[in-house]
Amino acid sequence: MNRSKGRKADELRTWRITRGILDHAEGSALVEAGRTRVIVSATVEDRVPLFLRNGGSGWVTAEYGMLPRSTHTRSPRERGARVGGRTLEIQRMIGRSLRGVTDLSALGERTITLDCDVIQADGGTRSAAISGAWVALYDALGTLVDAGLITTRPLLDSIAAVSVGIVGNELVLDLDYEEDSVAEVDMNVVMTGRGRLVEVQATAEGKPFSLARMNAMVRLAQRGIREIEALQRSALQGENGPTPR
Repeated sequence: MNRSKGRKADELRTWRITRGILDHAEGSALVEAGRTRVIVSATVEDRVPLFLRNGGSGWVTAEYGMLPRSTHTRSPRERGARVGGRTLEIQRMIGRSLRGVTDLSALGERTITLDCDVIQADGGTRSAAISGAWVALYDALGTLVDAGLITTRPLLDSIAAVSVGIVGNELVLDLDYEEDSVAEVDMNVVMTGRGRLVEVQATAEGKPFSLARMNAMVRLAQRGIREIEALQRSALQGENGPTPR
């Protein structure tokens, strides 16, 4: 199949991760995946949800939103009860992904909230948000270490995500909106640095697909995630000690 800018089926779009783009947040990152752009900010608060109070454990959560003109037409801002099902699903996915690589018991009774704001959407926004949120979380934990509130970052592993799918009966990596809108299968894969799966979301838009094709898509996603992890490490280059794996 012919992809935009001559991209091969197994090739990522041009990804960039820029760390520390906000002055006031404890951690932040700008993720660019092709024409998709997501800003992530991390906020640390000395409180936890009610169900965790007095238990000594912390919490990592996320909020996700698309700015009104992040797409071709203006979308109303989502507030309170107007937050849609898609938005809730994505922000829960981001939170689960980050909690999966964080030692919450070592965080203490603190909450870290990752705000993921899509400023331009062209497919793969949830994957970009997860990949950038880990960088912002890494830096937010660093502020706690610097303040002497914890001794080390309580990270168990890194995490990143990417989309894959079947378009024109061919497996493709990192779908843009044009490809996603006509895909026979759309899948999002979240994976740790050690190759452990946190989440696999796959939907057949037409006829069902085989387990063999699903496994092939996961393997293709893993290749893309390894490249995104390298960008995460590059963004964090210069930190004392190795980036957690």
